[in-house]
Amino acid sequence: MKDLDKAITRHSPSKGAGSPDIWGIYEPDTGSIQYICACPKTKAAALIDVVWNFDPKSFATDTRSMDQVLELAGQHGLKIEWVFDTHPHADHLMASSQLKARVDAPNAIGAKVRDIAALWRDLYNTPDAFDPDADFDRLFEDGETFKLGELDVRVMLSPGHTLGSITYVCGDAAFVHDTLMMPDAGTSRCDFPGGSADELWTSIQNILALPDDTRLFIGHDYGAPGRDTPAWEATVAEHKEANKHVKTGTNKEDYIETREARDATLDLPDRMLAALQINLRAGRLPEAEDDGHSYLKMPVNKF
Repeated sequence: MKDLDKAITRHSPSKGAGSPDIWGIYEPDTGSIQYICACPKTKAAALIDVVWNFDPKSFATDTRSMDQVLELAGQHGLKIEWVFDTHPHADHLMASSQLKARVDAPNAIGAKVRDIAALWRDLYNTPDAFDPDADFDRLFEDGETFKLGELDVRVMLSPGHTLGSITYVCGDAAFVHDTLMMPDAGTSRCDFPGGSADELWTSIQNILALPDDTRLFIGHDYGAPGRDTPAWEATVAEHKEANKHVKTGTNKEDYIETREARDATLDLPDRMLAALQINLRAGRLPEAEDDGHSYLKMPVNKF
């Protein structure tokens, strides 16, 4: 695994009343961005899409990324009240269950994870696997609202990348996961089982209907031509002006054609078939067998 010294951290400060403090923590192995979202006044905070490090060669795990996130939260005196994920990730293991135990806070994801679990039970031929209602404390429906300290949070269903992805909108910030990339990179893939370019277009249009000054925080960055430094924040206005796939004036049919042609050239993520068996358990390994170790089931010649 890469040195976590390269795990760049940046603070996006609150813009005033109703606006959260955001810290983004870049995870270099998978290009993932993990987030801390906090109420400036009360210090109540949520962790979003935190990574449990995984080596796809040895299937060994470690907790360096979640340790770093928790250390950063401690440095700023934050009280973790929620552990959020936006969807069952295909490229990394989620840290949800371990964080829930470590910080004594509930974990949550979107309610349509039930449908994703049903889809992957069939793909793995494991009819009794995956019970999101048992592994997550809260399954958010589209449009649900709640408080984080004094901040208002709203859940938006944002399918396309997966059929159950959700966006968390907190004041003037939105965590838009694998919908948009940075404007110079465009948008995210939608070719996994349950994905849809048509639905992703609609989800992105709903995100871009937020106020122009809304800060959009994406799930991944892999750089772009002329830019090697990871980036993960841009406003709605910046995406509408410059996003290479969906800027203002883009035609839906052209977008779908471009997105599907690009997706047809992409390999499966090297962690995907392991990650989904774990992430559909909220980042919990299957029960250990009689030798004390957990085992995963891998379909051969199915993808």
